[in-house]
Amino acid sequence: MQTNLAEQYKNTADGDEAEAILRACVHCGFCTATCPTYQLLGDELDGPRGRIYLIKQVLEGHAATARTQLHLDRCLSCRNCESTCPSGVQYGRLLDIGRKLVERQVPRPARQRYQRLLLKEALPRAWLFRPAMKAGRLARPLLPAVLKEKVQPLPAAGTLARGGQARKMLVLDGCVQPEMGPNINRAAARILAALDVELVAAPRAGCCGAIRYHLADHDGGLDDMRRNIDAWWPLLEAGAEAIVMTASGCGATVKEYGHLLRHDAAYAAKAQRVSELTRDISEILCDEQAALLALLKQRPPSEPVAFHPPCTLQHAQRIRGKVEQMLRDAGVDVRLCADSHLCCGSAGTYSLLQPELSHRLRDNKLSALHATGASSIVSANIGCQSHLQSGTSLPVGHWIELIDRMLAMQQD
Repeated sequence: MQTNLAEQYKNTADGDEAEAILRACVHCGFCTATCPTYQLLGDELDGPRGRIYLIKQVLEGHAATARTQLHLDRCLSCRNCESTCPSGVQYGRLLDIGRKLVERQVPRPARQRYQRLLLKEALPRAWLFRPAMKAGRLARPLLPAVLKEKVQPLPAAGTLARGGQARKMLVLDGCVQPEMGPNINRAAARILAALDVELVAAPRAGCCGAIRYHLADHDGGLDDMRRNIDAWWPLLEAGAEAIVMTASGCGATVKEYGHLLRHDAAYAAKAQRVSELTRDISEILCDEQAALLALLKQRPPSEPVAFHPPCTLQHAQRIRGKVEQMLRDAGVDVRLCADSHLCCGSAGTYSLLQPELSHRLRDNKLSALHATGASSIVSANIGCQSHLQSGTSLPVGHWIELIDRMLAMQQD
């Protein structure tokens, strides 16, 4: 793709990166075929190729409009298009740049401004989110439908793992997962403790930065990333082997710290090291699989379980097949639904900002998951779990909790 950047974007970090991404695009349209919003809306501008053209126009000096902003807002950032692109176009990074530039040009209506401000300020701060969720559960019958489905009963947290193992790994509690799925990290810690690994949470670590960054507040997102690096660094220097992610959305972001902070002289090297040490829990357990399967000696037949692989796992981190194979090796009848590559519609804050499209995608996904005949659903990201649970009576959990229950059965 030929480009002619406007003067204000030439020789800038965003301009140089965007230009390189644009020039990789060959207009083939393979991305359109796998784009969830294009499949729903049938509009070229609601597919990756159309959005690339919109961003290109802005970079070449054309004024952005509210329609430009709308089409970029409708993108899920699922990055399914990246998985099918034969030219390796890094669409997700281009979209983040485009959204930031458009946000500077196009004033939003007051309601949108306040909604986004609330999401950026409340969700990343656990000390705000936790009491808000508790209050929301008390007032749930009075909440609007779009909020009511997010405020679900608090799951049981389970017991704390025994500590003191010689091997140490770090875990990110994150911002919303401790209140929405408190058993997830505890289940991971119990499993790793059985494998002689202690899972440690750094007290000052918090939101991975994705919420602010993907809402075009790049400075706020980068500050969240720097805070996490500062929290983790002493523990990494003390010998922690890895940073374990149980929420694939957080993992996808932390694995990009090195790229996102590459121009920050004070943090570039540390950020790169953090990204290199960051691993999804499925990657950790694949390395420990022989020892894990040895612990799972009794494997009674289980009811079928449907696995929903989050976009941030299969498209952003490019981790495919690991969870399904691990569960099958452990004796679980795990099933993938038709079109398992498509997004469920959660996509971070998307389900709150674009509820109509989000619900259509959720309902399509649940129809496919129900068709597997499974009696429960597991995923690998708290956002997907909560979103899917809001539309089904089947229990929806994290796959790591399933492994944890199987381990507990061995001890009974």
